[in-house]
Amino acid sequence: MIKRLKYNEIDFAKYSQCIENACQRKYSATKDFLDITAGKNWELLVYNNYEAVMPVCCFSKLGLKMVYNPKLCQQLGVFSQEDSVAVNDLFFEFLNKNYWVRYYGFNDINSFSKPLQKRKNFLMMPRSYDEIYQKYSPKRKRKLRQEPEIKEHSEIRYHLDLNEVEEFILKNMRGADHHPSDHLEFMKIFRQFYEKQRLELVGYYYHGRLTNVIALYEDELTVALLGTYNDAEFVKISGASVLIDDAIRKNIQHKIFDFEGGDIPNIEEFFRGFRPEMKPYPCYGNSKKELVKKLFRLKNRAN
Repeated sequence: MIKRLKYNEIDFAKYSQCIENACQRKYSATKDFLDITAGKNWELLVYNNYEAVMPVCCFSKLGLKMVYNPKLCQQLGVFSQEDSVAVNDLFFEFLNKNYWVRYYGFNDINSFSKPLQKRKNFLMMPRSYDEIYQKYSPKRKRKLRQEPEIKEHSEIRYHLDLNEVEEFILKNMRGADHHPSDHLEFMKIFRQFYEKQRLELVGYYYHGRLTNVIALYEDELTVALLGTYNDAEFVKISGASVLIDDAIRKNIQHKIFDFEGGDIPNIEEFFRGFRPEMKPYPCYGNSKKELVKKLFRLKNRAN
């Protein structure tokens, strides 16, 4: 019932229709997003005639073609009009049997008969900004009020040119996934999003100096916070809080706001101040040691 299709075998019209009509719809599973984050290094598992689909990204590591979610792609998984545990189990079994899985992030709607590890993410669903703001924590509201001197000498600038803020972003990249060797890869992805007019860069300036930048991925239904970049010297002026609040205010009436994270304690605490909904998503993976052991077992059987 499940077919494995290489990239050039995918019917992208049917794939896109399935993704857009899915109850699990995620911007990160769209063709445009995956073509940039994974290149053409992804294939597709298809149930019946595109009744359900599951994109799988494959990259060469340790001499093997391994599965893991590409950078900036938090959630993939199974997409269908109705989430089905039975169908999801079939996809999971197929994935585990036919691939070397280093790490695969399913989406927050997918359910399985067996428990999987879960990671945290935060979402805000569309509704009025006033309703959203009223739920902010007292601490977040206090930071957003700011002192008169800071307000008087600060401004938000939209549609920043990536070339002008690239150095600032690179200098202030932090977090568990932001190792120095990866920085240029992140910027390459950002540049492709920017050229496709999917990336919005918004900056906070204090006395004319850039102190904070947020990177937002935008499509018709979602705004995703791909990155927050802050000059540590100006942390007390709360520029990051102001930028995120402004992005929520501008979009939340009609779009989902996806915080794209929550597993790192200080980031989780920061996000929780906006009072979003915690939406954990299941994931599955194997350590390098486990994969090497599996490889040796297979070689021994072959001999």
